[in-house]
Amino acid sequence: MVVTATRTGTAKEDSPQTVRIITQEEIAQQRQLTSDSSQILSNLLPSYSPSRQKMSGSGETLRGRTPLILIDGIPQSNPLRPTGREAHTIDFAMVEQIEIIQGANATNGVGAAGGVINIITKRPEPGSFNQHLEVQLTTPTSEFGSETNAYKTNYGFSGNTDSIDYLFSLGYEDQGLYLDGDGDPVGVDNTQGDLMDSRSYDLLGKLAYWIDDDQRLQFSLNHYDIEGNNDYVSVTGDRDNGVPTTSVRGTPEGDAPYNEVWTTGLSYDNYDLAGMHLSALAFYQDYESLFGATDSGNFQDAAIAPVGTLYDQTLADTSKYGTKFSLTKDDLWDQRLKLTAGFDTLVDETEQYLYSTDRTYVPPVEYTDLSPFVQAELKPIDSLTLSAGVRYEYAKLDIDSYQTVAARNSVDVEGGSPSFDETLYNVGAVWSPIRDWSLFANYSEGFSIPDVGRALRGIEEPGQSVDDFENLSPIVTDNIETGVRFEGERLAAELSYYESSSDFGSRVTRSGDAFVMQRQETEIKGVEASMDYRFTDAHSAKLAYSHMTGRYDSNDNGSLDAKLDGLNVAPDRLIASWSARWSNEITSFVQANYAFDESFDDADKEFDGYLLVDAAMGYRLPVGQVNVGISNLLDEQYITYYSQSALVNNDRYFAGRGRTLTLGYSLDF
Repeated sequence: MVVTATRTGTAKEDSPQTVRIITQEEIAQQRQLTSDSSQILSNLLPSYSPSRQKMSGSGETLRGRTPLILIDGIPQSNPLRPTGREAHTIDFAMVEQIEIIQGANATNGVGAAGGVINIITKRPEPGSFNQHLEVQLTTPTSEFGSETNAYKTNYGFSGNTDSIDYLFSLGYEDQGLYLDGDGDPVGVDNTQGDLMDSRSYDLLGKLAYWIDDDQRLQFSLNHYDIEGNNDYVSVTGDRDNGVPTTSVRGTPEGDAPYNEVWTTGLSYDNYDLAGMHLSALAFYQDYESLFGATDSGNFQDAAIAPVGTLYDQTLADTSKYGTKFSLTKDDLWDQRLKLTAGFDTLVDETEQYLYSTDRTYVPPVEYTDLSPFVQAELKPIDSLTLSAGVRYEYAKLDIDSYQTVAARNSVDVEGGSPSFDETLYNVGAVWSPIRDWSLFANYSEGFSIPDVGRALRGIEEPGQSVDDFENLSPIVTDNIETGVRFEGERLAAELSYYESSSDFGSRVTRSGDAFVMQRQETEIKGVEASMDYRFTDAHSAKLAYSHMTGRYDSNDNGSLDAKLDGLNVAPDRLIASWSARWSNEITSFVQANYAFDESFDDADKEFDGYLLVDAAMGYRLPVGQVNVGISNLLDEQYITYYSQSALVNNDRYFAGRGRTLTLGYSLDF
């Protein structure tokens, strides 16, 4: 299986890093249980943080660091002002496959400190005209009603005629109020945004033209929009007494939070350009995120309203465009050497302003990144695959002079154009001394930009210039990994150990009612294990485990003396699942997800782990298929990992979703 996210067409078994391919079947199984993309990733990847079950995924990490999320190779992550909503830019009904490269790497450019999650959208099916229709109803088992029900539908068609491939798909979802395991309303996050009590739609279109048998040109467009209904306000919980935040009917201050994303791409592939494969991609994305209104101290300005009475909300607006080129020659030295050369560009323009009062919060910033790279893959003998590469990153920031908000003393900050450059290396090896077994080892470096917006809006001392502001310096993450794989006819297993370190890393902490960035040395170590076993052609099981620890230098003395909390690392997790096909008509799926207890330096952030069990069954009718899914089968009452371990806050002491029933019908015609 070739992994396109590697940029070199590397086969999964030849990768010196842990690679996970989430198949279309697995995505379909998860969609019988939930439409939350973060939840789907968490259910399948034990090293991915448990989902917050909110519109914002801040604090959701892969191997303890932020992954670079792509859709068909187009970056969704925003390097300058991460909103935490990068996992909610597409409806997974539009997704065919997901490639995950775990651990820092620079293959796809800026942002892959924790790895790469490449979401591959559906492709046209063979035939002149194929249609697909599906409908779903989701309801908590403790209460059935219009207030708590969720409705989802998707329609699409695809096909090909002569030299043209085409695809169109449209999805819509209306989500109601969530209930926890006790049957009480889950607290709504009026500020960060919420999936419950929201409406969303997604439009995906593709049109491709085969110039000849070796050349293909494709245009793609994806538009995703999710917006809260603003029908509920949160009721503050009591963390000390274990009382979660809940919701009651009401109208929150300000406009409803939303996420609106336009992603377009134009790709060209030539599979035989003088014996080489040329891949070219040009893309543009417009990304807008509105956060809910709050009377945060950061928004107060006595010149506008008495301090403590002013409600405001922020809007983050990002547009980015760029190109990705790669040229691969794979038949050198008697088919033993593959060389890939490429060049990537990215221009990102971002600002964040106070929506109600039209004040600058984060000034307009333009980020330019230019990155040539070379990768080599060598098989000196059949049992050994060596890989190595180098990538040069040149990054430049252009920031105009601006004034911070009144809460940051209204200081004038001198603009500037700081630039950075880094040369990043990777080297790896995969050795297969005996049949079905292989050992792998890898060293790779990742390049990312810190949260520039968070750094700029936090300046409060006069006389600052962005040219001299050290917090804007890039983050280089070193990743070392080694492991063993077994690929048999029925059994596939993998065990790996990794270390991820940054000498001048970035750690997010909470200060008052705001999250701030700390530039400190960080190190994360972990072990991952997975096993897939196919008992028969109709029955298979999977088991996956992740353990990680993270530490940082709290006082800048060169010693990693403190433990990273749940805002930065995931808990130890164990995931088990069983899939079965009982007949041509009946299929079933069961999974169990256990998050282990975790302790942190802050005693208030002790994590009490929990077990979630899900089950689903499908029945193929003479026309179409019916699916029944039950999420949180045991109706576990629990507080989410984020609410327990990432922050100490009564307003966001959220319970997880209780047992829900999802009924679905799909038809291909």
